[in-house]
Amino acid sequence: MVLRKHEIEAALATEAQAISSGRLKEDNPLDLSDDFRVFCEACRRNDLKLCQEMISKGVNVNARDRYDYTPLILASLCGHFEVIQLLLENGALCERDTFQGERCLYNALNDRIRNLLLSYDYSKSSSPLQPLAAHITSLLTRPTPKTSDITLATYDQDFNLHKFILTARSPYFAKKLAAAPDISSFKLPHSVPAQSLAVALQYLYFQEVSLRTATFGLSDEEELIVLNGIDKISRTLEIPRLFENITEVSDRRLLRQLRTEELERGRDQLDSWFQENVVKHKMVVDSDKVDNVQWDRDNSIYADILLRADEESDEYELNRSNEYTIASGVSTPRASTIRNTLGPLNGIPVGPMKSRSPSRHRGLRKSILYPAHRAMLLRSEYFFTMFASSFKEAQETPHLQIVTLDCSPAVLETMLTFMYTEHADFGLDVAIDVLFAADQLFIEKLKQRAAMIISTLGNGSTSTVESENPRGETDPDEVIDIYEVLRAGWDTRVQRLEEFAARYMAQRLEHFIDDPEFATIVKESAKRVKERQETDTVELVDDIRYYLSERFRLRFEDSGLDEMMDEALQENNEVPLEAMEKLGLGEKDVPDIEAQLAAGAVRTLDGEIAGDEFAQDAINYQILLGKIDKLLEDLNLDA
Repeated sequence: MVLRKHEIEAALATEAQAISSGRLKEDNPLDLSDDFRVFCEACRRNDLKLCQEMISKGVNVNARDRYDYTPLILASLCGHFEVIQLLLENGALCERDTFQGERCLYNALNDRIRNLLLSYDYSKSSSPLQPLAAHITSLLTRPTPKTSDITLATYDQDFNLHKFILTARSPYFAKKLAAAPDISSFKLPHSVPAQSLAVALQYLYFQEVSLRTATFGLSDEEELIVLNGIDKISRTLEIPRLFENITEVSDRRLLRQLRTEELERGRDQLDSWFQENVVKHKMVVDSDKVDNVQWDRDNSIYADILLRADEESDEYELNRSNEYTIASGVSTPRASTIRNTLGPLNGIPVGPMKSRSPSRHRGLRKSILYPAHRAMLLRSEYFFTMFASSFKEAQETPHLQIVTLDCSPAVLETMLTFMYTEHADFGLDVAIDVLFAADQLFIEKLKQRAAMIISTLGNGSTSTVESENPRGETDPDEVIDIYEVLRAGWDTRVQRLEEFAARYMAQRLEHFIDDPEFATIVKESAKRVKERQETDTVELVDDIRYYLSERFRLRFEDSGLDEMMDEALQENNEVPLEAMEKLGLGEKDVPDIEAQLAAGAVRTLDGEIAGDEFAQDAINYQILLGKIDKLLEDLNLDA
């Protein structure tokens, strides 16, 4: 134990020295901003909704407050499992052998939380950007389906590459390909060693590279040739950080920091290219004219597929900027004059069509076309199967194939943004649509992200009183249809949403229990059990009962009534007389109603007078349990 303490102290001293010298960044920087203070307070209060809002706003989940507490430590101390899970899923660090990591584990309220923290320990987890990096790296060696559109040749080896990745990552290639976008091969001088080029390309394709792997098995003379070649290529391709990233680093923290920084920088480069090329060149067309669109395969953004999503014209604002309209076939920049002749659109040729004023077609259905790259769409199993098959979408044609997806343009753009950049920031208004679309396209990570958005911004942990008295005005876009959420969880097989819906309804059960649709959803839950017997359980009802007891137990634990509530559950779901007397609910000598109300008494759900809020909760709990039993009886369900 003493040895362990000395090891930690030595590691902390080394870390402090590295930070003070500027060689290492601090994992938990001090943050005194109001936003971070609000975030920390939300972690203390178990306010999932506010936590998600602040994370979406960009607050640093790994910062620390003036008292040296991180959000993760605060949530661990207070025992808020869902908040801890949210923080960890959004990059909060709990790394052993660091001061804050050890502190977080030591202060965890219970073993359930400690085990959750250990499951996200850095040594057991990967960077949030690693899936994106792994996919782009795999494109270097993926033989099928074919997605490369340019070949770089050295004297003894050819490399099949992708123009959009090269232009996004290298200023040299950006200028070279802008001047000749239709070029399909590029020959390098014989003086450039293939090993040196391979290292540079691995770097551009997000692979983790090192001098050891680059020079393994080479003689001293051959190693010098490769290193000189890497230096020359890094200057030619304008990637000055290449040498810095292939240098051997023994410090694990510094290695992680350098890798994280490089992945973020590469992701930002790809994000900028995506916004300036894919999103900027999306096209709006009348749906009945989509078949007339002809987009040449040789185009300035190297797109090789068009994705289509439809929307009603009254949902679309005609004064949007940075987009192009094709009304009955004419391609024209917005806010410019309709022309009868058709030329290249920013280097993107479209086929010949007749001119007609768009104002005459505002009532027509609109389609949005997004130019995309099959190489990035392969992140979806749906597209991988499509492009690896004999379907027509996999065939090369003079003009780009159009693939129609059953979702709105906003949802399609969200999915494209995720596949290109790993960003998944969207609101509750489209979260369910994103969930279904991600499920259809087999994009599991985006599907889980949508479920997280719904279960946090949906505010399922808020009590009835808090939901009726929120922190300020309620945004209409954040009002959810919990029945829709539950059915979405069933249809997409997301357990997190099923649990969220049950907790949400339990927290507000008095508002749902008499709703006819609540009875319908209970029957649907019962039917989900295959070959259900008469005495089988109804999963939704079981979950609601659990969260209902959890909701009221918070009050009973404070008043010492939790043991009596357990007795009540075992004895015909009745509140024992001892508890009633303790709550001032004796059967005799009932005081005058007006006098009780004047003294601060409150009414129960059935309109009766309760002595105080604790008594109100105890009786309301029994009333709600009784209503659940009555509902099951009316539905002829024995659960």
